[in-house]
Amino acid sequence: MKKAFWAVPAAFALSLVLVSGGFAADHGDAKHPAPAKHDAKKHDSHAAHAPHWSYEGPTGPAHWGDLEEKFAACKTGMSQSPIDLKNTTAAALENLKTDYKAAPLKLLNNGHTIQVNYAPGSTFTVDGKTFELVQFHFHGPSEHLIDGKPALIEVHLVHKNDKGELAVVGVMFKEGKENKMLASIIKNMPKEKNKEKTVASVNINATEMMPASPAYFHYSGSLTTPPCSEGVNWSVMKTPIEASKDQITKLSKAMGINARPVQPVNKRAVMETK
Repeated sequence: MKKAFWAVPAAFALSLVLVSGGFAADHGDAKHPAPAKHDAKKHDSHAAHAPHWSYEGPTGPAHWGDLEEKFAACKTGMSQSPIDLKNTTAAALENLKTDYKAAPLKLLNNGHTIQVNYAPGSTFTVDGKTFELVQFHFHGPSEHLIDGKPALIEVHLVHKNDKGELAVVGVMFKEGKENKMLASIIKNMPKEKNKEKTVASVNINATEMMPASPAYFHYSGSLTTPPCSEGVNWSVMKTPIEASKDQITKLSKAMGINARPVQPVNKRAVMETK
């Protein structure tokens, strides 16, 4: 497999403290992973009744599984995310199918990430199942690694079907030209936490978050934040999209470091398109 062609600047990379997370192992077929059921809009959200968790110190990733019984999978789960995408198996995976529509910009700073809540009507099809785009949010640096290397930013597009099953698409960012959609998001980022901000004058289309190349990695994993529920159908695009240095800096500053360390792959098969 070709090496990733982007990297985190040394100063930024050194600021990421790699604490240990839970363990991961075989969970369903990598091409047809067993899906999870949960609230897609609460993925990476801090529910009011949940215990405080963070990305560092005594409430950081190494301790998530001990903070609350419902977070046990963060410690004992056998198919955890994110992972280092290496030692993959080439397979004849079907092209991912997206049908994303324009939607008004709805932003939320939930204390862990900058999240864009998406209006109903946009769909994603993988493994013969169709899911609706519910929201997308950002992590900096990337949570998934490709051949051991992180990207500057990773966006997670979270989809849910009528059975409550989740499918998430991960897309990496590299430094390059300005990203128009990201410009709108950064300009309108809410300062107040946990309160959705609607910018009715701005329409976005999640298609702009997808690279031109259809190549991707595929595996069965979990949410990357508590409760770390498993059975999530993961597709991580192999080709990054671009954002300017200034955009990456501003988004990273707004979020802080919010990447869970990679989890062991163990017996899981990680597939990639031929």
